[in-house]
Amino acid sequence: MKIALDAMGGDFAPDQVVAGGVQAHREFGVEVIFVGQKDKVDAALAKAGAGKWAQIEDAPEVIAMDEHPAQAVRGKKASSIVRGVQMVEDGRAAGFVSAGNSGAVMAAGLFGLRRIPGVERPAIGAVIPTATGRCLLLDAGANADARPEYLMQFARMGSIYAERVMEIATPRVGLLSNGEEPGKGNQLVQATEPLLRAATGINFIGNIEGNDVFKNKADVIVCDGFTGNVLVKTAEGAAELLFRSIRDAIKGDPIASLGGLLVRPKLQALRKRVDWRELGGWLLLGINGVTVIAHGRSDATAIRSAIRVARDAVDRQVIATFAAAFADSGGATKAPQPQPGALS
Repeated sequence: MKIALDAMGGDFAPDQVVAGGVQAHREFGVEVIFVGQKDKVDAALAKAGAGKWAQIEDAPEVIAMDEHPAQAVRGKKASSIVRGVQMVEDGRAAGFVSAGNSGAVMAAGLFGLRRIPGVERPAIGAVIPTATGRCLLLDAGANADARPEYLMQFARMGSIYAERVMEIATPRVGLLSNGEEPGKGNQLVQATEPLLRAATGINFIGNIEGNDVFKNKADVIVCDGFTGNVLVKTAEGAAELLFRSIRDAIKGDPIASLGGLLVRPKLQALRKRVDWRELGGWLLLGINGVTVIAHGRSDATAIRSAIRVARDAVDRQVIATFAAAFADSGGATKAPQPQPGALS
């Protein structure tokens, strides 16, 4: 399997990104193709101790984090993001991973790979640890503003991913709101709830609140991209604060330090389970090709994990499954039309 990796994307590119690609090759056996400025990628490969297996796709241009996504994609055809997506489009790579400008990755995917027929809006799916396992939240940032029909499709795509990749039979779908009651929520939530409740092929369990996300009350959680992105990043920050506080408290007390040695293996296992770097990148669902968006602050471990996400999506034929599901349904999830006054 060949995975194209944007070697120039992210805060720690190219050294940490390339090191992550080398780790993924060694651990997962995937063939990573490093897309970026050849001289810089060569130097990073040497630092990472890569062997002669490493391939480089020269891409002399770089799209910066602060550039306008669509304009940058149109104006920088030789950028690592555009060329990486083209490799998937041409069949030279089975998937693409980038920790660069996420808006540009989405724009390049839409322009090059296009949407799966029947999908109105792609969504970013983020895997989140829960008390007993993991759940999938979407949208995690692709659509800051959404409509009820978009959230319906997010629920459909999330259910497919949960079944195919996360191996959850009949995944439970929850709608993120500020209360469990059907009448709670903003205009978007109130308009979406009855549609999901009436939809066929979706195991909708109703509204769930933010604190329910981590209690394993739902396998798939649906919301607009603004809300989802804020929730995921807040959760990551809270987890980092918790472990940092534990570490600082143990270091400040000799007796606590001794006790810390005893519980260290358990804490390390727990940290690994909830560490965003171990969870990997976020799959862009609804694009006609495997595309994974990694954190901009990804280190080598996070990049390795993001490549694992791409590998799993390819292995389990997620794109083909999406295409077949939307083709069977005529490209839409069946549901009654919104009532007058609902957000549309």
